[in-house]
Amino acid sequence: MQGNNHDDVRRHNLATILRLVHRSGPLSRAALTRLTGLNRSTVSALVSELVQIGLAVEREPEASRQVGRPSPVVQVNPRVVAIAVHPEIDAVTVGLVGLDGVVHRRIRCPVERSPSATEAVNIAVAVIDGMRGELDARFDVVGVGVAVPGLVRTHDGLVRHAPHLGWVAEPFAERLSAATGYPVVAANDASLGVLAERYFGAGVGITDLVYLNGGASGIGGGLLMGGQLLGGHAGYAGEFGHAKVSEGAAVDSAGLAGTLEAEVTRSGLLAALGLSGTTDADDLERALLGSDSPQVRAEVNRQLDFLAVALAGAINILNPQLVVLGGFLAALRAVDPDRLQNTVAALTLAELCEGVGIGSARLGSNQLMIGAAELAFEGVFEDPQSFVRGGDA
Repeated sequence: MQGNNHDDVRRHNLATILRLVHRSGPLSRAALTRLTGLNRSTVSALVSELVQIGLAVEREPEASRQVGRPSPVVQVNPRVVAIAVHPEIDAVTVGLVGLDGVVHRRIRCPVERSPSATEAVNIAVAVIDGMRGELDARFDVVGVGVAVPGLVRTHDGLVRHAPHLGWVAEPFAERLSAATGYPVVAANDASLGVLAERYFGAGVGITDLVYLNGGASGIGGGLLMGGQLLGGHAGYAGEFGHAKVSEGAAVDSAGLAGTLEAEVTRSGLLAALGLSGTTDADDLERALLGSDSPQVRAEVNRQLDFLAVALAGAINILNPQLVVLGGFLAALRAVDPDRLQNTVAALTLAELCEGVGIGSARLGSNQLMIGAAELAFEGVFEDPQSFVRGGDA
């Protein structure tokens, strides 16, 4: 990540410094000088401006044996936060995430049936209103990021189609912004999942990554290629759930038969275990690992083999360094990772499969909160000078 010393790109250089300390954690001024290629006086001036704006803070370094005065340590201001919202068929979850990556709150509001867009807005607003006192007193809120299980038009956040939720052409971001007074941005939940894992989870340091997430609303995915998040022409790329994996008659949410989403399902695993639909991914994994039922294992093996077909196709086409599985797909993999790896290898060109890892997401239930917050923080990264502080310290 290279900066530039010219005055006409000061905003770019501020953003460069801010992104570095956001994604890498606290860094000394000396480290920032080395990483950006800027001179020391320029870095000093940029850091001072970020501190004055309210996006960064400085502290003295811990004692060391180095000769000379150690460089001050720069970190993001933990007061700066974003609100994350994730509507699903069984719950609406609202989180509060710091610019330092700390998830301060994650409030899951279960619903008896799939919420309409209006109902989801009302639930999110009620939760946010309940936090207003704390938000005003302790934090500076930059905005709201929404992780939607469906197709979202990137430039305005219009939910084009979220089939499990039953939403079509819903201006969810616009409505939530009007109701809360905060700027709101929205994107596909799986795309935000890969963003979170890229910067803070299993994908740190990886430039070519395929991510698949399994949730209550089905299966979606995200693609990181050459270090760039791929959205496609309209931002809909990564719909792995609708890839054909069998000749079966079962259909997915779009009415397509034999797809990954039709054959590999959270509901199928819960039914085999005799559990309710309110079970989260962490509890599902524990239940699967703790079960000795032949029926459960048969269902797990069946789903793993269909998942392998989809992953092999992705590897053959995209040649990633790493495949990351999130949600119930991570729970599925945990039961027998070797079976999944071996079946994928049998369906993949040896040269393409060589060195490709298949792993589980590391951020757990906080993943989509962090991903949605990244979406909201992006406006600050693009123009740090536009940031306005909120409540008094």
